[in-house]
Amino acid sequence: AVVSTQSTGQQWLVPVTVVTQSRDTPQTYLLEGREGQIVLEGARPGDWIKVNPKQIGLFRVKYSDDLLKRLLPAVKNQALGAADRLGIQQDLFALAKAGYSSTANLLTLMGSYGTERNYVVLSSINANLADLGSLFNHLPCYEQFKAMRRKIFSPILSEVGWEKKDTDGHTDALLRNMLIGTLGHSGDTEVIEKCREMFKLHSKEVDNGAGKLIPADIRGSVYSTVRNSGGGDEYEELLKLFKNTDLHEERDRIQRVLGCGPDAELRGKTLDFALSDAVRSNDTPFVIAGVAKAGWEGREQTWAFVKNNYPIFLERYAGGFLFQRLVQTTCASFVDMDKYKDVEKFFSENKAPSAERAIKQSLEGIKLRCSWLQRDGEAVAQWFKDHGF
Repeated sequence: AVVSTQSTGQQWLVPVTVVTQSRDTPQTYLLEGREGQIVLEGARPGDWIKVNPKQIGLFRVKYSDDLLKRLLPAVKNQALGAADRLGIQQDLFALAKAGYSSTANLLTLMGSYGTERNYVVLSSINANLADLGSLFNHLPCYEQFKAMRRKIFSPILSEVGWEKKDTDGHTDALLRNMLIGTLGHSGDTEVIEKCREMFKLHSKEVDNGAGKLIPADIRGSVYSTVRNSGGGDEYEELLKLFKNTDLHEERDRIQRVLGCGPDAELRGKTLDFALSDAVRSNDTPFVIAGVAKAGWEGREQTWAFVKNNYPIFLERYAGGFLFQRLVQTTCASFVDMDKYKDVEKFFSENKAPSAERAIKQSLEGIKLRCSWLQRDGEAVAQWFKDHGF
C-alpha cells in the first residue's frame, strides 16, 4: 500500500511475548517506549529465543545474526511449531525486502526447511522464493537460485509422491501440485520427464482412449511444466485440448499456462490469443498474466503488448478490478528504473482514474525492487557461490 512517511509522534504500548529453548512457557513484557530491555527467566547461554510465539503480535521480529543462527536447528528439527516456523521466514522476508535485514540471511534460513512438510509453511516459502526469483531471473545467479529450489523441494516431492494416497488430506493434494509446478519450473529433469510422459498419455486418452488422464489435482502443474520446457508441438497440443473441451475449468488451466514458455514467438501468439473471441473477456487478464510471469523477457513483451492495445483494455475494463489487476501483473515486477520512468510516463499521458491506486502501488513496487537488488544483489550472488550452488 502507499502510506505516508510522516511520523505522528504517537507510540503504542506493545506486549512482547518470548519463549526460549529451556523454557517454553511464554514470558510477556510490555514495551512502553521505543526501546526496552527484557530479562529472560530460566534461559541458558546458547538457547534459541523465539519472540512473538504463534505470531500473535502485530509486528515483525528482526534477530541478530547470532540469534538467527541459533534458531536454524529448531526450524530444521521442528522444535518450533508450524506457526512459528512460518512466522520466522515471513518476518525475515518482509525485513529483507524493506532493507532492514540481509537477503543472504533469508536464503540461509530457507535452506533449513528441507524437512518441512506443512503445506501452509511450504506454500509461503514457495511464494517468497518466487518473488525472489522474479528479482534475479535476469541475472547469471538465477540458475543457482533454481538449484537451491530443487534442493529444498525435491526430497519433499519424493516423500509426498505423484499418486494420491488413501491417507491424503486436502493439503496433501495442494502440496503435491505446488511441488510439481515449482520443480518443473526449476529445471528438475526427473519432474520434467515425468510430466512430459503423463502429458503424452493424457493426450492419447483424450484422442482415442488409449492412454491415461492426468489427475485433475495436478493437471495444471503438469501442463505448466510441459509448456515451460517444451516448444511448438506442446503448445499446439495444449491448444487442441483447449478447443476440444467445453469445461471452463479445463480451459482455464490451459489458457493460464500457454504464455509461460521461453519462446518469444509463442508468447506473442498467446498475447494475441488472449484478445481473441476464444477467450472470455473476464479471463483475458489472467492469460496475459501468464506471459508476464515468463521471466524478464515475458514482462517486457507483455508491457509492450498492453501499451499497444491500451484503448481496447481501457474500453473493456475501465472502472473494474480487472483493469487494476492488469496494471499490477504487467508493471509491478520490473527491476529497472528505466522501466519505472516508462510506466510513469505512459500513465501520465494515458489517464486511468479507476486504476490510480494500482499504478501508484506498481511504481512503488518497482522502486522497492530496484533498491532491493542494488542493496543485496552482489551479496546474494556470493552466497550462492559460498554454498556450492
